[in-house]
Amino acid sequence: MNRAQERTQDGLISSPRGLILGVTGGIASGKSTVAKMLQDLGAPVIDFDLLAREVVEPGQPAWKEIVDYFGSHVLGKDGFVDRKSLSQIVFKDPEKRRVLESITHPRIADLYLSKVKALMQEHPDAIVQAVIPLLFETHLENLVDKILVVYIPRKMQLERLMKRDKIPRKQAENILNAQLPIEEKLKYADYVIHNEKGLEETLIQVKALWESLNRARERRE
Repeated sequence: MNRAQERTQDGLISSPRGLILGVTGGIASGKSTVAKMLQDLGAPVIDFDLLAREVVEPGQPAWKEIVDYFGSHVLGKDGFVDRKSLSQIVFKDPEKRRVLESITHPRIADLYLSKVKALMQEHPDAIVQAVIPLLFETHLENLVDKILVVYIPRKMQLERLMKRDKIPRKQAENILNAQLPIEEKLKYADYVIHNEKGLEETLIQVKALWESLNRARERRE
């Protein structure tokens, strides 16, 4: 158990009236689309991708540790970490990926805890979304009350990733292979949104999910 999980179990961010929904899935499965739909219905979002950017901004402790370990060549001309360049390095080297995770993950978790705690203090009955792409891979299940997996089949996931990031198939496969298979994630989900069809079909599912989440929140009260 990591420090963030211990702090969560101490009840520092829990709310008897609110609910924290962990939103996850595979890369390019449409997590952001679903999160935006839920946000429009009233669920504020804490996006771990944005937190990851925030903790490595120039001058932050994580930024300095990254430069010390990987070298200044992972920085762009503006002094910010070149995330694409760094990703290419760590996807090829598991040990370097572990080092990067040890630098960034604890700081991301601490920043998340501070943000969700502030949200719950202001809106104690809120349904808060924590969009955590690597929820299972980083063992952060204890940071949320319920888990939503946004699902598309792996073949479609691969095609969307190649198109979205303009990368070759082999590179896309390497990225997918570094994550828990999306079919495996389904086993641990409280809720599933099937996002392989059109936006209209996805929105129908999201609205039904919103009703279920509100019933779950009311039961907590």
